[in-house]
Amino acid sequence: MNANDTQQADFFRTRYEDMKSQAQTWQSTWKELAKYIAPTRGFFDGDRPSDGRKIDHRTLIDSDPLLAVEVLSAGMVSGLTSPSRSWFELSLSNGQLMKQPGVRTWLHEVRRRMEEVFARSNVYNTLHSFYQEISVFGTAAFLLEEDMDRVLCCRAFTAGEYVLDCDGKGRINSFGREFWMTPEQMQNQFGLDALPLSVRRAAQEKRGGWFKVVHVILPNPQADERKLDVAHMPYLSAYFTPQGEMLRRGGYREFPVIAARWEVRNSSDIYGRGPGWKALGDVKMLQKMQKTKLVALDKNTNPPMMVSANVQGEVNLLPGGLTRYSGSGSDGAVKPAYQVPVDLNALEQSIERVKQTIKGQFFADVFLMLSAQNFSNMTATEVAERHQEKMLVLGPVLERLKNELLDPLIERTFAIMLRRGVIPLPPAQIQGHDMKVQYVSMIAQAQKQSGMAALQQGIAFTSNLAQGNPQVLDKINFDAALEEGLDMLGVPPRVLRSDEETAQLRAQRQQLLQAQAAEAAAKAGTQ
Repeated sequence: MNANDTQQADFFRTRYEDMKSQAQTWQSTWKELAKYIAPTRGFFDGDRPSDGRKIDHRTLIDSDPLLAVEVLSAGMVSGLTSPSRSWFELSLSNGQLMKQPGVRTWLHEVRRRMEEVFARSNVYNTLHSFYQEISVFGTAAFLLEEDMDRVLCCRAFTAGEYVLDCDGKGRINSFGREFWMTPEQMQNQFGLDALPLSVRRAAQEKRGGWFKVVHVILPNPQADERKLDVAHMPYLSAYFTPQGEMLRRGGYREFPVIAARWEVRNSSDIYGRGPGWKALGDVKMLQKMQKTKLVALDKNTNPPMMVSANVQGEVNLLPGGLTRYSGSGSDGAVKPAYQVPVDLNALEQSIERVKQTIKGQFFADVFLMLSAQNFSNMTATEVAERHQEKMLVLGPVLERLKNELLDPLIERTFAIMLRRGVIPLPPAQIQGHDMKVQYVSMIAQAQKQSGMAALQQGIAFTSNLAQGNPQVLDKINFDAALEEGLDMLGVPPRVLRSDEETAQLRAQRQQLLQAQAAEAAAKAGTQ
């Protein structure tokens, strides 16, 4: 390794150590969250790859918190990025261009191809893991790489496995992680000549074992979009050993790590806090209450006993057992040492209240609302309004996920597909214009439909006034109201006719009415 490689490896290693030291203050809480809420997640110091982790069932007696996490993650997958329905639409910032022929068809074809790429790759499996991580630890991340066969390939991470850093605006732009590889894996990925001597010998001798590798991605201060070489890409990437031996250098056109926070206290926070942070105290209390209940039940069914000195032999506590006693006192030979009356109903009610609090912290009541409540006495409109009100609770979180998860995912995927030639050539008239992403998932539509009631009330109010003065209807643009309402309902824009088609259809209808009126007048004149 030459002096330049050593200098660059030292630079990347120093930045990684800085990010690692910043994450140390978060480690203790992450470990507690993993212990009490996500026992199969988290990768901390001392963990080895491929090692099974033993779950401490003496600590995790009640599994309701784990179920609440599953409900939240499954609800986010189906409600925000469902693999079974379209959850985004593509459009242009210039609305007039959308009305030109061929533009909507091209945008629809691009969206269809992007959905096919998502379905072929492991994006949706990674998103499910992503939602579990962010709901428990408050921060989640995965690496979105190009793949020769499936266009995209994702690598999900867990808390403690990676470190992050932000720019001055609070946007995540740096990433680092430590991971383990076998000599054979290192040879396949980096080449035999790039390996350190000890790893090279192990690879040549086909020996096993694990070697630690560090991967760091940083913004490039010498980035130049006019140059296509690695040294001037917007982001630099480096693989090296903990000892500073460079394995491979590279770069990215876009930041390849999709990282998001559930909520942050201020723009200086690198990592976020999620529902798991708020529910951790309740989860600990729930486990303790369950232990107390089990101890109480055990003492009631098998209480500690006092045995008289006159008992002959051992005490037989089995049903129907016989214990011989030679005394004549009024006290029994065997009796409970003490009796504590336990109000199991009150204890169960307290436990149930804690469970409901935990479910509320993880928004399980939001995603299970339709199945958990009785709507037999409510109209469909009332049910929809209740559903929208529940979804609005997630508004701030969804806005952050839109900025830190969905937008980077769409932009990175589009850029990769464009470089791979998977995107069809766009129409000439939209060259140089910005594209816009509109999210039409179930949760996004529920948020939009909160404004539907106001639109309907406004139209109804105008209709009532029109009964006294029909001229007030001239003030309402019913075409615009229709488009606004259909957008709130999530109707795809491509089902609407263009303004030119609508005007032509209305002109033909008007001509038909005029012809019918002229024919009727001619018949009346003849008679």
